[in-house]
Amino acid sequence: MVITDGADSESTPAPRLCVLKREEGESYGFHLRVEKGCQGHIIRNVVSGGVAERQGLHNGDRLLEVNNCYIVDAPHSEVARKIKLNGQQLCLLVLDGEEYERAVSRGHDLRALVRAYKDEGCKLPRLCHISKDPASGLGINFTPLEGGKGRFSVSLVTGGAAEKAGVCKGDRLVWMNGAMVSDLTHSALSRMMKKCGNHITILVVDSESEQKYVQKRIPILPTMAVPHNLPYRARKLHLVSGSEGYGFLLRLEKSPSGRTYHILRDMDKGSPAERAGMRDGELLLEVNGESVESLKHEEIVDRVRLSGQQVSLTTITPQGLEFYTQLGLSPLLYCEDEAAENEKDSSVPASAVEQSPPKEMDGLRLCSVQKGTLGFGFNLGCIPESPGTFISQVTFDGPGQCAGLVVGDVVMEVNGQNVEEKNLEDVMMLVKEGGRSVSLLVMDTTHYKKKKKIDTPNIEVTDTEEGDKYEITFL
Repeated sequence: MVITDGADSESTPAPRLCVLKREEGESYGFHLRVEKGCQGHIIRNVVSGGVAERQGLHNGDRLLEVNNCYIVDAPHSEVARKIKLNGQQLCLLVLDGEEYERAVSRGHDLRALVRAYKDEGCKLPRLCHISKDPASGLGINFTPLEGGKGRFSVSLVTGGAAEKAGVCKGDRLVWMNGAMVSDLTHSALSRMMKKCGNHITILVVDSESEQKYVQKRIPILPTMAVPHNLPYRARKLHLVSGSEGYGFLLRLEKSPSGRTYHILRDMDKGSPAERAGMRDGELLLEVNGESVESLKHEEIVDRVRLSGQQVSLTTITPQGLEFYTQLGLSPLLYCEDEAAENEKDSSVPASAVEQSPPKEMDGLRLCSVQKGTLGFGFNLGCIPESPGTFISQVTFDGPGQCAGLVVGDVVMEVNGQNVEEKNLEDVMMLVKEGGRSVSLLVMDTTHYKKKKKIDTPNIEVTDTEEGDKYEITFL
């Protein structure tokens, strides 16, 4: 005879699916934490009456999946990043905190538990971009299915554009160009197709998997899709600093729409940036997995420098950002990791070069700066549409500070050439032409104002949100 402890010892942990939908500007109403003495990614501070509580999320729940992606073994920062990328709808698979602790202590396979809940035969949806073929067009048609509006089956032209883009015969259409089709009639879908022009991006899933998603009440979202034939992808670049830094410029530039972006420019030939695959004009999205969207220019520079000899940068082309913006998706959802195993620079990092004390004459100082492992250690700034360049930031204990540069200094000469009437672009080129060293004749703001006999604007580090000044950082 075998005696058991009762129902508790026989019970199988039961995951719960919580589908969270929020309005623009509304929070999901919970915190995600990792706590000492507790296992897993823990749900905390669930707001009473908030989105999370209304959808069944409880304080102490442990997170198993985010939008169909298993995250139990993932670093906390990566899980938080996945949640932030998902826009207005989030699908969380969770387990009660006590059940989670019991399951782990008894050696349960949590991944197998998740597979059993979802059914292994359930395939991921596909996000497919279709470009019109001159002969056969888009090569796709949609047939309404019985059982209400918003359900469409896919039929294809054999060998046509849609089939080449990863769409399969009999697939179910879920989403098109940023809009769910669940509320559309066939005529409304046809009108949408006509407006698409030469390209469409659709979310599809096979019919069998669709049935299983519906049975489990799991929403089918672009954020859980496998990308097919997308024209643009964000890229994660891995840079290892050389003796002359990373070899690129980080610039703050204003787009025609008026928005400012952090742009990667002027990769030095043979530099770590060029070897990593960096391209001139790409937009910077992340530094070491952290979004730069809310960071100021100098904060981004600090994060790069604090990375030491290695840094990870996520980039995309301006056209790529526009593509995902129109679809209402984050470009970081479908990022390609370009990490080839770059050979680490075996040379000893260049040591700090002893600097000569700056020569002073009536407010002027001649500062000779030698490039270190992390660049020259200063930023240049300017007032848009005005001549004149100033030192907008100086790295503590960096080559620029050792040479005597001070924030606010106005640059008078670069390598002996007068730049008072030159714009920032020209000054930047002169600095680059100097190679590993540059000689700057600078004047402090007080003397400069007296010299010009005008009230010059206050010189300060750029505020990227205001966008009223530009900066270039030498990296």
